[in-house]
Amino acid sequence: MEKIIVTTTDNIPGKEITEILGVVRGSTVRARNIGRDIGAGLKSIIGGEVKTYTEMTKNARDEAYNRMVNEGISLGADAILNVRFATSMVMAGAAEMLAYGTAIKFR
Repeated sequence: MEKIIVTTTDNIPGKEITEILGVVRGSTVRARNIGRDIGAGLKSIIGGEVKTYTEMTKNARDEAYNRMVNEGISLGADAILNVRFATSMVMAGAAEMLAYGTAIKFR
């Protein structure tokens, strides 16, 4: 497995950026299911964390992150800077999780 630095910062201490390879991204679209919705409906009445949605969001974030990193590796990047996550609803009951950043080479 190749090593690549992934960070939310815009530089890496002690490293000089020699080339910007471009924006890399990874995304996944996840849909709710009826079982989760029933549990979420009950939680909305009594309150508390909806653990099935927390797990679904974590898995979506991990998948988007991994896809972004793989795109960076395929470009030969040494690092991905300024990493961010975003979500958007693509249709009722389904949302996209997007991870993106700038792939760079350094010395």
